[in-house]
Amino acid sequence: MNDPAMISGNTIVSPDIKPVLALMGISRTFHQGRENLEILKSVDLEISPGEIVGLVGPSGAGKSTLLHIAGLLERADGGEIYIAGEQCFAMNDDQRTRVRRDTLGFVYQYHHLLPEFSALENVAIPQIISGIPRKQARLRASELLNWMGLQARESHRPARLSGGEQQRVAIARAIAASPKLLLADEPTGNLDPHTADDVFEVLLNLARGANLAALIATHNPVLAAKMDRVVKLEDGHLVAA
Repeated sequence: MNDPAMISGNTIVSPDIKPVLALMGISRTFHQGRENLEILKSVDLEISPGEIVGLVGPSGAGKSTLLHIAGLLERADGGEIYIAGEQCFAMNDDQRTRVRRDTLGFVYQYHHLLPEFSALENVAIPQIISGIPRKQARLRASELLNWMGLQARESHRPARLSGGEQQRVAIARAIAASPKLLLADEPTGNLDPHTADDVFEVLLNLARGANLAALIATHNPVLAAKMDRVVKLEDGHLVAA
């Protein structure tokens, strides 16, 4: 069967390839009373199409903050953000929503599936919201779930799925609308090691098959080693790991 994903760091690999994500001089400070906590200090990062980058660092280092800024869910205090060539730092909320809808896919540690809808509906709904016709969205959802071994589960609601199955549905939902950039925050953190390995392989295969740029935060060194390169947050700075 064809991969349905095919149907629908710091340096660029080649000067002819434009980065999907470019962060330049990103800074973020949190204020707690009289104390200022500099979480991100002039962070630079570029990710090209088809490149999967691991993001590591100790708890509290700012990995989630960096992902939220890259995903336009949180505003940085300074710097520049380019996503698929668009300058995003100064965008208003409506513009940021459009970029998230049209260009980004998100996978979180918890699946955040809609409990009242089936697996197929959970994958189809974001596509329909983005303007894809209902029939086409359902077909795409069915193809993805079939490719992921969930064809017999597509009518099941999340409560009837295992943790690994729920996260596979969440991954299918994230890439269903053919985003250019995938952002994942500890996507297998709630799973046992064997299931985490299986789910992570699915995530990597789908990302590579769709030529996505991906930034994946993880505490798991085994999973990080499977990515194209790894960067680490240390004292607010991003360095090669």
